[in-house]
Amino acid sequence: MSQPSNPSSERAAQNEGKNIPIEDARETAGAARPTANDASGAGSAPSEPGAPASGATGAGSDADRIVAEAEAALEGEPVDAPADSEQVAQAKAQAAEWQDKYLRLHAEWDTYRRRTAEQREAEKARATEKLVESLIPVIDDFERTIDYATKNGEQGLLDGVSAVRTKFVDVLTKGGVQVIDPKGEAFDALESQAVATVEDASVPDETVAEVYQKGYKMGTKVLRPAMVTVTTGGPKREKTPDEEDGGKK
Repeated sequence: MSQPSNPSSERAAQNEGKNIPIEDARETAGAARPTANDASGAGSAPSEPGAPASGATGAGSDADRIVAEAEAALEGEPVDAPADSEQVAQAKAQAAEWQDKYLRLHAEWDTYRRRTAEQREAEKARATEKLVESLIPVIDDFERTIDYATKNGEQGLLDGVSAVRTKFVDVLTKGGVQVIDPKGEAFDALESQAVATVEDASVPDETVAEVYQKGYKMGTKVLRPAMVTVTTGGPKREKTPDEEDGGKK
């Protein structure tokens, strides 16, 4: 009768060659398994150690750039000097443009204010001229009344009307009205209107002999020319210095 074998000793003999560490088995399997890149790129040159993969080129360049900018910022160097210079130039150009607009607007405002003031003064002058023109016939009536009272011996009436007429003319004179009464003076066609001529050899030609109706003016504007008679037959009138200068010009 055969003796039974010892199972424990057989199992120990069977497991004697299988005592392999797990990590060494994984490394061995990984080294033996071909990768997808090895299978697709068989025969290509191996890449250098430490070189980035082809798919990570763009990300690597952006990362390098960011790192370089961060290092430059930490060292105090300007990161984007060209862009800053461009912004400064744009700001200076805008400031110059706004300054030019301000100067133009200021000049236009001064011109507008001056023209407005001149227009107001001109309107006031025209309003005063119209008032004076409407009052001139009243002065004519006063003067006719004074002439009638003088010729007919109405001394009381003459004194009263003369006083009123003098006061009235004084008010207009203070308002800028000037009376044109050129009797005995050289005839001025700009301020007088000749209605007749009179022979008189004792005075130079074109001398105002009589004033039929006085004229009035404000400043340089003649509101109404004077109606006069002018002499003829006398010696030629000598020119004044102003007339000579005007002739030369």
